[in-house]
Amino acid sequence: MTVSLRVVLDQLVDVVDADVAEAETQIARALVATAPRGCVVEAIVPAGSEGSVPDAAAVAEVTKAPLTRAKLSAAWQLGIAPGLNRGLIHAPSLMAPLVRHDRVNDNDQTVITVWDLCAWEVPDAMPRGAVAWHRSMVKRAEKYADAVIVPAHALAERLSEASPKLHSRIRVIPGAAPLGFAVPSDAVGRRRELMLPDELIVLAGGRCDDAALAAGLAAIASLGDEHAVVVLDIAEGGESRVEDLAAAAGLRAEVVHSQASLSPADRAAVFGAALAVVAPSALTAFPWRVVEAMALGVPVVAVASPIHQEILLDGGSLAPAEGLGEALAEVLSTDANRRRASVRAADRGKAFAWRDHAERVWALHAEL
Repeated sequence: MTVSLRVVLDQLVDVVDADVAEAETQIARALVATAPRGCVVEAIVPAGSEGSVPDAAAVAEVTKAPLTRAKLSAAWQLGIAPGLNRGLIHAPSLMAPLVRHDRVNDNDQTVITVWDLCAWEVPDAMPRGAVAWHRSMVKRAEKYADAVIVPAHALAERLSEASPKLHSRIRVIPGAAPLGFAVPSDAVGRRRELMLPDELIVLAGGRCDDAALAAGLAAIASLGDEHAVVVLDIAEGGESRVEDLAAAAGLRAEVVHSQASLSPADRAAVFGAALAVVAPSALTAFPWRVVEAMALGVPVVAVASPIHQEILLDGGSLAPAEGLGEALAEVLSTDANRRRASVRAADRGKAFAWRDHAERVWALHAEL
């Protein structure tokens, strides 16, 4: 008898969170590659995206939902999921048919994934509807999820505080950089197209509030020699906010470059020119750029937070927000320091792989 694991791939066309969308595809591919004997991977996709499943995912079957992603999201929020809640369902996000099912007699399972708690920690930075959706889906998970995957123990602890009913069902399985993530051979050309220099400092700014972003910019400005700065993952229309904060930190406008969501290859090209990556956000969210930087051996300086302490370990430098500049200066003070930081980052980066994630997902479903 063949066992099918049905993976929800909801962002193949309508991308709401680029990092989670990338993770969904990576997880599907890794699940196929690690499927135990007698097991196959299928996909559940919104209407209109059934032809967009990557060939490399090689899923056995694609089930098309009757609704587009936006309507499916609203329906699942209300608990309307006719015909889509049967079998073993794995959601690499909160987007899942969280409805009543019988795990014991029918072997139906629903496992979801929570990558961040921004809807609880910085609700004002998100659209009101998105905050309500995230919170209501966690409420549905309290009733109907058989397990909830989070990428770090620090996030597990905070989620348990926000939703105590989930405590016993939370499992920690980290994320990873994209499979094969490496500086591309055309990195110089990619940076030219992005109008970026070949030596820079990367600031992971996508999920930062103004205070955190200001701390990161101030840390770079404290070096005094005006390195070029690339601020990644800035929301559309957020460039002026970065410019204002950079000016307040004492950075000239021409050395600060804001980038919205980049492809993995473009991000790798940017990291290929990075002297260091600065991660100033203390939010309870999986630090995608930190993990990618370590995968490429780029020195990391991060604000001291439970998430960064757990993910970095000895793979980077941790400092309070007001001490980021000093920590960054120490890393870049000599070539030897920077090489040591690079080696530590690369060693720690080896701990994160989608294949390991997928193997643990299969084990979790077998446990259930």
